[in-house]
Amino acid sequence: MAEPEQQQDRRSQKPALLVLGAIAVVLLGFAAGILVGNPLGQSRTEPGAVDVGFSQDMSVHHAQAVQMSGVALAGTTDPDVKRLSYDILTTQANQAGRMQGWLQLWDKPLIAPDGYMGWMTDMSSHHQSGTAAHSGAVQTMPGMATEQELTALRGASGPALDTLFLQLMLRHHQGGLPMIEYAAQRADTDAVRSLADSMVKTQTSEADLMTKMLAARGASPLPL
Repeated sequence: MAEPEQQQDRRSQKPALLVLGAIAVVLLGFAAGILVGNPLGQSRTEPGAVDVGFSQDMSVHHAQAVQMSGVALAGTTDPDVKRLSYDILTTQANQAGRMQGWLQLWDKPLIAPDGYMGWMTDMSSHHQSGTAAHSGAVQTMPGMATEQELTALRGASGPALDTLFLQLMLRHHQGGLPMIEYAAQRADTDAVRSLADSMVKTQTSEADLMTKMLAARGASPLPL
C-alpha cells in the first residue's frame, strides 16, 4: 500500500515543483534584466512609451503562456509536446523576468494602469497579422485564452490535452506577434529591440512547428 501512496504523492508534487521551477526562471530573468540586460547601461537612450508599454504588456502575455505550458508539461505524455511546453515555459518565464527587471530600473509600474497596447499608436504601416486595428488602450490582448479555455485545458488529458494546448498556444503566439514586431521596429532602447527581435524569430519558428504538430494530429488551428 505504501508504494502507490508514494507514487500518488510524487504526482501531486509535480505541479508544485513546476511552479517553483518557473519562479526560479523568472527570478533569474529579473536578475538578468537588472544586472546583465540593463538597457540604460548599454545605451544613453531613455526608454520611451514603446519600451515601457511593451515590457508591461508582454510580461502579462508571457505569464499566460507560462501558465498554459506548465499545465501541458505536467499532464502530457507526448515527448514532442513535453519538449515544446518546457521550452516555452523556461524561455518566456526568463524573458518576462527580464522585462520586469527593466520596469523596476525605469521606476515604472509592472502593469499598465489604463489597459493594454496603448503604446501601439502608429499602425498605419504595420502588418497586423489578422488582429483588429485599435485606437487607444484595450482590455484584452490578441491571442489570450479565456478563463473557460484555461479551465478546459486544466481538465483535459491525453491527446485532447495535447491538441488543445497546441491550439491555444499557436493562437497565443499569433496574437502576440504583431506586438513583438512593433517593439522590434519602434522601441528606443537597444535591449528592448534586441529582445523583441529574438522573440520574433523564436515564436515564428514555434508557430510553424505547432501548425505542423496540429496537422499531424488531424486538428486545425483556432481562429484569432
